[in-house]
Amino acid sequence: MNKTKRNPWLLYALVTMITWGIWGAFSDQPDFPATLTYVVWAISMIPCALVALANIKFKLDTRKKSFWLSMGVGLLGAGGQLALFQALKFAPAYLVIPMISVAPIVTVILSAIFLKERVSKLGYLGIALAFVAIVCFSLSGNSADGTVKSWVWILFAAIVFIFWGIQALVMKLANNSTPDAESVFVYMAISGVVLIPVALLMTDWSQPVNMGWNGPWMTFCVQILNAIGAYTLVYANRYGKAMIVAPLADACAPVISCAISLVLYATLPSTLQIVGIVSAIACVFIFSRE
Repeated sequence: MNKTKRNPWLLYALVTMITWGIWGAFSDQPDFPATLTYVVWAISMIPCALVALANIKFKLDTRKKSFWLSMGVGLLGAGGQLALFQALKFAPAYLVIPMISVAPIVTVILSAIFLKERVSKLGYLGIALAFVAIVCFSLSGNSADGTVKSWVWILFAAIVFIFWGIQALVMKLANNSTPDAESVFVYMAISGVVLIPVALLMTDWSQPVNMGWNGPWMTFCVQILNAIGAYTLVYANRYGKAMIVAPLADACAPVISCAISLVLYATLPSTLQIVGIVSAIACVFIFSRE
């Protein structure tokens, strides 16, 4: 039997890895405030949501359980993003990112407890390799610049860690309770748009805002990749195990980002990046056999 037909979740997860990998490589190119980047990202979810609605002939699942679980997925993801902006106001990225990057460990633990998900011994090795890759890339991608302004960053980073860790579990629950993945994504998009006013309030309007091509327009081109990856991630979670999909997506997208950056800047990978690349490739191979 064809592997992608037997494991459709892997195909969707690969699309998420590729789109998020390209997104990661170019996400710092636009000259645009982070909070307004959130606004553009939320707007970029709308075209994908329209595609999702068209796939189900605009027959959105309106049952209360489906609605609240799906909205919960979006609010956890978007709320975590807004909390991340706050954390970065008080501490440099080299402290914040490594802490939140291992959020999938929350997903793995909760999936084992509440969803009773299990994998083979080889599968657990794959999960371990995914976390090795995540840690390697989070540590290699941040230099020791900036200063800690307040311990409050730990609180906001913890919120991101918990929100994003729980999000994958809720996404799986939403998929189990909803007849189609498209409805889950549409509500995710709605929840992202709902929090736009919060992002606008968080924006420092005393600073000039670049409205040229390398501002909101380039940001949209980059963020639409994020939205597409989120769309296929819903399908990956629908057909696959949350405890595998979450660490796999987070571990392998940086490999693509790293590869693109290495080509663009003609640089050699660091030792940590090499370890991360090898670990990520190994975990993809293992999960393809799972």
